[in-house]
Amino acid sequence: MLAITNARLHPVSSPAGRGGLLIEDGRILEVGDIRVPETAEVIDARGRPVTPGIIEAHCHAGLSEEGIGWEGNDGNERSDPMTPHVRAIDGANPEDKAFRFFREAGITASQLTPGSANIIGGEQLVAKSVETVFIDEMVVLRPSGMKAALGENPKRVYGASRGPATRMGNAAVMRKWLTRARRYAEKSNAQDPPDFDMVLAALLPVVRGEIPLRIHCHRADDIRTALRIADEYALDISLEHVTQGHLVADLLAERAVPCAVGPSMVHEAKVEMRGNGFENVARMHRAGVRMCLTNDHPVVHGRNLPAAAGMLQAAGVSFDDALESITRAAAEHVGLGERIGSLEPGKDADVVVWSGDPLDARSFCDVTLIDGLVVYRREESGC
Repeated sequence: MLAITNARLHPVSSPAGRGGLLIEDGRILEVGDIRVPETAEVIDARGRPVTPGIIEAHCHAGLSEEGIGWEGNDGNERSDPMTPHVRAIDGANPEDKAFRFFREAGITASQLTPGSANIIGGEQLVAKSVETVFIDEMVVLRPSGMKAALGENPKRVYGASRGPATRMGNAAVMRKWLTRARRYAEKSNAQDPPDFDMVLAALLPVVRGEIPLRIHCHRADDIRTALRIADEYALDISLEHVTQGHLVADLLAERAVPCAVGPSMVHEAKVEMRGNGFENVARMHRAGVRMCLTNDHPVVHGRNLPAAAGMLQAAGVSFDDALESITRAAAEHVGLGERIGSLEPGKDADVVVWSGDPLDARSFCDVTLIDGLVVYRREESGC
């Protein structure tokens, strides 16, 4: 058993307060006013903030490896604009140094996703930031979704060769394959099922509503196209990036569409990113959009996600809501709200002790726990 004592707790699911945590068998046993057993190992937080582990809801860690060129670039299978049959688990390298940086920054889980070159780019997973040489040992949820993309990326990558070359073409290709997958699903339930098709089979969980189609879209018109297609095919979707979501915030809030917003710490790197900035993210929050933050690692390094939440706070969002945007809201976005994202009895013991305000860029992550085990301890922390 492990106890964290003398903490300034930020459970996210309940108001902040003084207290501690009891952890046993990788799960949180008690939160708040705890009685520490004599046999428990103790981490004395010494009055410092303690939060749930940070979650990067949309990233390419392990797939776009840090400090490596083409050898470690496994995020986009550019042989075809339609590759739903590729899987992040087959490309993600657990030895990518990004995961070490994640542990040192209090990021305990991340959704690993193929890139956005393709209309439908492949199967996603959620991984814990543990140190291992086997990606399978990091996986918490697979599949966690199917990556898709609208807007500039697919037409830039394929427009000069095989297409699609326009936004109309992007949407048409997506509809074409969703239609094929729906027909394949209907025939699969018949007495005389069709010959196996790996591409269509990979889309079955999407058209059956078993996993979300996570659609990369920045511009307001691409957001509307994503919603239109979702309606036509009765899809469970999430929206990724959503740079101009503030222009359709009321619609997004009304429909309660999950949105992973960001990266907002960069300049307007593409035309479709006009309007990028935390002020507009704050407008989405005030409108009631169901959202979390992402840094889209490695576009902005995932270890800077707490600082991004701090910038959201600076734009007028409360501390509690900014912290929730990288913890509980992110956990719900990736489909793991029942397991991670807050400090509650029964949840995974993914916990971070901070040197100071966790959203202040001057603070350090002092201790990171994943499943109740210390995976990082800053030497100067004294913990």
